[in-house]
Amino acid sequence: MLVKSKIHPNAFVHPKAKLGNGVCIGPNTIVGEYVKIGADTVVGSSCVIEGMTQIGKRCKIHTGAVIGSPPQDLKYKGECTKVIIGDDNVIREYVTINLGTVDKGRTVIGNNNLLMAYSHVAHDCLIGDGVVIANAGTLAGHVTIEDKAIIGGMSAIHQFSRVGRMAIIGGCSKIIQDVPPFSMVDGHPAKVYGINSIGLKRTKIAAKSIARLKTAFKILFKMKLSTSTALKRIKKEIPKNVYVQYLVEFVKSSKRGVCKGN
Repeated sequence: MLVKSKIHPNAFVHPKAKLGNGVCIGPNTIVGEYVKIGADTVVGSSCVIEGMTQIGKRCKIHTGAVIGSPPQDLKYKGECTKVIIGDDNVIREYVTINLGTVDKGRTVIGNNNLLMAYSHVAHDCLIGDGVVIANAGTLAGHVTIEDKAIIGGMSAIHQFSRVGRMAIIGGCSKIIQDVPPFSMVDGHPAKVYGINSIGLKRTKIAAKSIARLKTAFKILFKMKLSTSTALKRIKKEIPKNVYVQYLVEFVKSSKRGVCKGN
């Protein structure tokens, strides 16, 4: 059954904006001309959604969020760029998400993510699925966050950095290099303390795979070897494993280098 959108009388929704079935728009919220919002998404009060912004289904956007605002980049000259947000995301109070720049053309957030209050997603960021960014977590431009990563509150991530799959970053950390997948990092600047054992177990990854990842992390981050030497030892000493291989490929492809071991 089709459910008509509910728009509070004190909201302003541009006549050309496209709202799906069952969308709710709260008081004093502004929705711009080129915005598309998917079915059953709820937008709270005093939000601003502007620019070429596309939001998926069943998202919950809370008070004061600003989505699709121009990038905070002096090179931006008003080019037609986008924000693309998937389904089932929770965007809490006063979150800010900027449009892309001409470099990538879009800022992308996947599905089932939680962006807590005051967190910031800058231009051209790519966020996967199942990511949590805690309160006031800050992503600079061109940051990539892979699936199921957790960013601690008040942590800041340098532009062009990557955070690997299922990594967890402690609160108030300073990230200036890539964060390896499956890792647990913390500090200023952040260092690798080990693997995200709890996250791996919750995802039901086999104990054998977790053990092999622990060995790989020991070689990479505890033995004070060069990266190339550590990778050779991993290839020689650890039986083939999909998770270890993912870690190795991530480290090999890093342009900024990965966080150091503690």
